[in-house]
Amino acid sequence: MSIEHKMQRIMNALVERDSVLIAYSGGVDSSVLAALAYRALGDNAIAITADSSTLAPGELDCAKKVAEEIGIRHIVVSYDELDEPEFARNPIERCYYCKKGLIRELKKLAVQHGMNTIVEGTNISDLLNHRPGHRAVIEEGVYNPFIEFNVTKEEIREMARELNLSVADKPSMACLSSRFPYGQTITREALKRVGDAEAYLRSTGFKVVRVRDHGGIARIELMPYEMPRLLAVRESVAFEFKKLGFSYVTLDIMGFRSGSMDEVLSRP
Repeated sequence: MSIEHKMQRIMNALVERDSVLIAYSGGVDSSVLAALAYRALGDNAIAITADSSTLAPGELDCAKKVAEEIGIRHIVVSYDELDEPEFARNPIERCYYCKKGLIRELKKLAVQHGMNTIVEGTNISDLLNHRPGHRAVIEEGVYNPFIEFNVTKEEIREMARELNLSVADKPSMACLSSRFPYGQTITREALKRVGDAEAYLRSTGFKVVRVRDHGGIARIELMPYEMPRLLAVRESVAFEFKKLGFSYVTLDIMGFRSGSMDEVLSRP
């Protein structure tokens, strides 16, 4: 099935729902979903972004910019996952508790704005990884068009190019809670620290970066080809990270891996 055909089938499915509220982060998945919904439904589609302490620096501004590109009505709401029972303890099912709470808030907004259906952008490629949040999506009856029509991450990027979205090649940006090993308590201060550390590295030209927080030890993940450049400026990086509160600064020689904190789950 062609990309254009899949896009049309998604739009047809959204039209059948009359009005939709999109869980919108401004990443490529939710941006494509928002663009398709706006094409299909116009003002009967709205995009909601949750502004929280787990949102990486700069991501809210990016979400606003892309929503303007699309033309969709965009609403920003405050939501703090740290207020959710269990979330801050950071169990293996952390994302389940986060998603449950977020959907609860989205349902209130859907009623308030007269939207029939909540939709979100989980895709088939996501399901290859540890995704406890998807269980909450299913339980709460949230619609996943990318799942229904078997759309992969790469196909979503193709759709973004077809739609001329500026985020078509944007690197994935998981929420900041994914920077902590399971069982390590998540705090607002720790979230800000990893967010600021990543923002610093991006400001110096590193595009794909994660700073994992192992109780005061920073484990930096980069694309392997960028490691020599980091080592060349290691003293200034260590200085900035220690100002942020890290005691030690390390470079992960395995490089960037999406969801690297989940690697412990597959050990025997």
